[in-house]
Formats: sequence, C-alpha cells, structure tokens
Amino acid sequence: MISKLAHIHPDAKIGANVTAEAFAFIEGDVVIGDNCWIGPHAVIMNGARIGSNCRIFPGAVVSGIPQDLKFNGEYTVTEIGDGTTVREFCTINRGTSDRNKTAIGKNCLLMAYVHVAHDCLVGDHVILANNVGLSGHCVIEDWAILEGFVGVSQFVHVGAHAFIGGQSGVRKNVPPFVKAAREPLSYIGVNSIGLARRGFSRESIQQIEDIYRILYVKGLNVSNAVAVIEKEAPESKEKETILSFIRGSKDGIIRGIS
Repeated sequence: MISKLAHIHPDAKIGANVTAEAFAFIEGDVVIGDNCWIGPHAVIMNGARIGSNCRIFPGAVVSGIPQDLKFNGEYTVTEIGDGTTVREFCTINRGTSDRNKTAIGKNCLLMAYVHVAHDCLVGDHVILANNVGLSGHCVIEDWAILEGFVGVSQFVHVGAHAFIGGQSGVRKNVPPFVKAAREPLSYIGVNSIGLARRGFSRESIQQIEDIYRILYVKGLNVSNAVAVIEKEAPESKEKETILSFIRGSKDGIIRGIS
C-alpha cells in the first residue's frame, strides 16, 4: 500500500506489495524490491538499490551523498540486500569514486542511529547495534556483531563472525572468529558461543582457539606466529581464513591481552 501522503518520484522503480507510509520520501533513481516496508518520514535518495523483504524505519536516510570533501558529484550507489532491516534514524551514505558504492548485505540488522559512511562494504547477517558508526571505506564481513556505540575508523576491516564489545573504538583490523573489547581494543578470546550457534563443530572451534593461542598468548610477534601456525596447525578452511586475513592486514591487527 502506498500512502497518498507519501512522495514517490514517478521514475522510481517500486516492486510488488511495497508499503510506503505517510510522508515517506523516495527520489527518482531508486529501485526497491518486492514486499518492502518504508516507514513514515524515511528518506530514500538517488542511487538506492534496495532488495526484497526489507524494512526501512522512520527517520532513516538511505543513499545520502558522502560526507567526504573529495566527493565531486560522481555517480555512485547504495546497495541493501534482501531481508535487511534499517531501524530509526540510520544514515547510510552512498559511495565515492573509490568503490563507487556502499553495500549492506542480506539479512542484516542496523539498529537505531547507526551510521554507515561512504564506500563501506557490510556482509550478510551482520548486526550493528544502536549508535554504531562506520567511517568511510570499512569492511565488515559476514556474521560480525558490533555492540552499541562502537566506532570504527576509516579503512578498518572486521573479519567474519567477530564480536566487538560495546563502546569500543576500533582502530586496527579485527581478525575473524574473535571477541574484542577493552581500551585500546584487544583480543579477549574466540567467539565460541556465536560459532556454536552457527553450526561450527567443537573440533573446528578448538582449532580456531589453538590458532589464536599461538597468535596472541605465546608471546610471539605476528610474523613469527604466522610461521608457527602455517607449520603446526592442521589444514582447514578456518586456518586459511585466518591466515589470509592477517596477510591482508597491511596496517596491522588488534593487540593481544596484556
């Protein structure tokens, strides 16, 4: 149902069974998939590409231009995957020429007042709790959870299945499968409960714990720890995921427990 009080540009492409409540505002270069709900006073701006079965709550602004002084009006988009919920007063900025898009994956939950800056790439099943702020160019991989008031610096990479405690400042990359908290942000263990809930076997979780024990507990520097992991840890998808993440973290990863 499209309210008579909603403003929808005639060029917008609206799917089947979409509800747009009173005072929703949808610009022309917008695509919205089937079965979406657009709440009152939500603003969907040019460049938005929203999948099916999404919910956009009141006051959210999707695909506003980047808050980046280098932005020069280039054509970019914001992508939101199927089944994602964007709660009240979230702001999601579209990309710049760096990646040409900002992307949120499928089945994500962005709670109230979340900000996703330009050129961020957020995976599937990610939860960003209230007041999380992502600076530009961040990557948040699948199944990561960031608790309330977490602030992530630009270009930071958070690995899959990572869990970051509330009110944390994230200035270094956070490897996959870990829990992180404290100030400065530190490794505090493996996200074993979350992994078990998602179907990881006890053996896989144990191997992940063994790998991070080498990396964070044995007092080795990162390069030496990686060499030991390569030599001693049994081969597995999880091992390769961790090593690939560390090798790709040119600016370093979070510190260990001290």
